[in-house]
Amino acid sequence: MKVNYNHLSPNFDSRQGYRIDMLVLHYTGMESGEAAISRLCDETSKVSAHYVVGLDGGVYGLVDESMRAWHAGVSSWRENTNINQRSIGIEIVNKGHDLGYTNFPQPQMESVIILCESILKRHRIPARNVVGHSDIAPTRKQDPGELFNWELLASRKIGLFPELKTTKQLDEEVLKDYGYDTTDIEKSIIAFQRHFRPHKLSGVWDDECGKLLAALLAMV
Repeated sequence: MKVNYNHLSPNFDSRQGYRIDMLVLHYTGMESGEAAISRLCDETSKVSAHYVVGLDGGVYGLVDESMRAWHAGVSSWRENTNINQRSIGIEIVNKGHDLGYTNFPQPQMESVIILCESILKRHRIPARNVVGHSDIAPTRKQDPGELFNWELLASRKIGLFPELKTTKQLDEEVLKDYGYDTTDIEKSIIAFQRHFRPHKLSGVWDDECGKLLAALLAMV
């Protein structure tokens, strides 16, 4: 795939010897893709990502994969808190929940898939470590949100999406073992639902959630 490298961000540093084993998907949450790229390339913003995917499917490379971009913030996955050191971050242009959250266009989703496929060919990233920003920061973030088609990605062997099989009641330790920080259990449940049960973000664990978690655990 063709990647535009005309917008390089100064906001990066060393991975400090960490191997890449995570892929984190975000939405930009800004009025336009141009505004998002401008901010991610602004030295004073102290934020960046490795890639941005536009509404039309255009892909922009901002930070070399060998370097640490500053996209995750305070976050945790599988009890690891050094997410920036070990991850590649993709920002997907979408105004987000605060400015007018919309569906992700088909050309954009196809480019996200192709980009993810190319990243997964270069790095040994376990399927359970392909996550959204809300998965790793459930108390702070909502992106890429319930309109993002995780099931489509999983059908292309990018990440996991479960089939309902068996039921399982909520065991906070089991949810934690899968990867989530369960300090705020309600927000962790909403983050789980946002990724795997986006049609109902209740914050309440129910039989459907239990089946989804059981199916996920059978896949890892």
